[in-house]
Amino acid sequence: MSDPTIMPLQPMPEDWHRALAVVAHPDDLEYGCSAAIAAWTDAGREIAYVLASRGEAGIDTLEPAECGPLREREQRASAAVVGVSVVEFLDHRDGVIEYGTALRRDIAAAIRRHRPELVITLNHRDTWGGVAWNTPDHVAVGRATLDAAADAGNRWIFPELTEQGLEPWNGVRWVAVAGSSTPTHAVDATPGLERAVRSLLEHRTYIEALTDQDTEHYVREFLTAHAEETGQRFGGKPAVSFELFAR
Repeated sequence: MSDPTIMPLQPMPEDWHRALAVVAHPDDLEYGCSAAIAAWTDAGREIAYVLASRGEAGIDTLEPAECGPLREREQRASAAVVGVSVVEFLDHRDGVIEYGTALRRDIAAAIRRHRPELVITLNHRDTWGGVAWNTPDHVAVGRATLDAAADAGNRWIFPELTEQGLEPWNGVRWVAVAGSSTPTHAVDATPGLERAVRSLLEHRTYIEALTDQDTEHYVREFLTAHAEETGQRFGGKPAVSFELFAR
């Protein structure tokens, strides 16, 4: 049997126009897949961001009331770098986001509003490749997004959404999970890598709270090394990987 960790990654589908990225916090997409998003917006595709929280519990030295608005501003600036102008926040509490019907309903509502063919989220499993423990927020939002992609198309799940004018949307064809330890597909990161660096640098306040390293050096090294490692399974080109689930 072939080892899935060394099998070549397949190109992501290209026959779609709209995508919705759903993650827990500001910076989740920038650490994971913004080089791919830059390439997609360059090609004329429409991508919107939905964040479950404002990341208000993410910086120990800042009170949530101050941190939340700051991180929201950084996220909007970061999204703009890669061509994304629509950024929405669901206002679940950072650090204690719960998987359940409330979260599924909010994400299903977002899917009905934006009507994407591709939904993007972050690693929903307990660990990062069996090495580091994942956060409960990532697990909850990733799992709820996978479920909400189906919920959005069923008028009898969350019928109150239909009453609010959000008609069912059964057009999600794929859910792509970034940061997966078992990726199946990839996107050439070369055209978008420099903008991915600039996009992550917009989260400067958060990054400076994480590391004592020079911020730009840390960001560039992190994203470049990750893209080059992924590229070893994608024809030697720097790449962003996804685990793709078809619906």
